[in-house]
Parts: sequence; structure tokens; C-alpha cells
Amino acid sequence: MSKNKTVNQEPNAETNGFKTNEAGEDLKDFNENETGENVSQETDGNEEKETKEDEELNVRYLRLAADFQNYKRRVEKEKNDIYAYANEKIVVELLNVIDNFERALDHSNEGESFAEGMSMIFKQLKGVLEKSGVEEIQATGESFDPNFHHAVLTENSEEHEAGTVIQVLQKGYLLNKKVIRPAMVKVAE
Repeated sequence: MSKNKTVNQEPNAETNGFKTNEAGEDLKDFNENETGENVSQETDGNEEKETKEDEELNVRYLRLAADFQNYKRRVEKEKNDIYAYANEKIVVELLNVIDNFERALDHSNEGESFAEGMSMIFKQLKGVLEKSGVEEIQATGESFDPNFHHAVLTENSEEHEAGTVIQVLQKGYLLNKKVIRPAMVKVAE
């Protein structure tokens, strides 16, 4: 036998899956012929396929990124609109209160009816605020709570326990159970 003759063997662990010649030297395995044309064509086809898939994925990514940017802009605009017009309803209702104050001031020379008119307007204003979720913080006689009260003065008092609010200097308010202005108070020592 000649040295270059190929021995057809099934791939196994001894030959590591390669064809060998009679001398036991490994030979390259080409599909069609010794020049490797078929293998390179197959490789070119795989590269084109991968390139096409990469381009498609890139296009999908860019579209998704553009959609996300549009979404962010739209949400930002909606958020700005909400902030800009959030108080519109309460302002419209407060305008009615202002109109009533102006009417009452026009009749300020009538004495007792003036005080009655002001009291009615005050009740109307409180009603508008209550409908909007505003409530007054109760403080007088309560234990001092730094979450709801701002102590600006302290006073020795035999009538009240230490740490008790004895006077409200400025009322505090909650908006939907959130403190928007703590009550300014005088606290017993």
C-alpha cells in the first residue's frame, strides 16, 4: 500500500473523529473536494444569514428605543399638564368665594349684616377646602406631636401637663391626611 492511501474508518475515540492514512497520519476532511470550495460557500452563507439577523435585530432595537423615547416624552407632557392644571378645580371654586367677599365688602357700612355675610363666606371657603381634602389639625389640649405641631413658645403652666399644647398661634392643615402646614403652638413645660 502506498503511504498516501486513505483508510476509511468510522470516527471513534482512537482516531478522534478524523480519517487517517495507513501511517496513522490525520487527514483533513472536506465535504466535496480537496479544495474546500463547498465549505467556504457554506461559511459565506452563514455569515450573510448572521449579518442579516444582526441587521434585523439592530432595526428592532432602534425602533424599540424610539418607541421608548416617545413614551417618555408623552408621559412627561402628561405629568406637566397634571401639575399645571391640578389646582384648576379648587381655584374655580375659590373664585366664587372671592366674588362673595367683594359683595360683602360693598355692604360693609351696614353693621350687623356685614359680620353675618363674612361668617357665611368663611363657612363657604371652609366647605370648598374640606371638599378638596383639606382639614384642620386639632392642637389645643392635645399632646405635642412634632409631626403635626411646630412649637414656637413654651410656658410654665400648673393647669396643663408638660408637653401639652396650651395655645394655637397659627392653625395647621392636612391635605388628604398629609401635613401641608404644621400648627404653630405654645407648649406647656
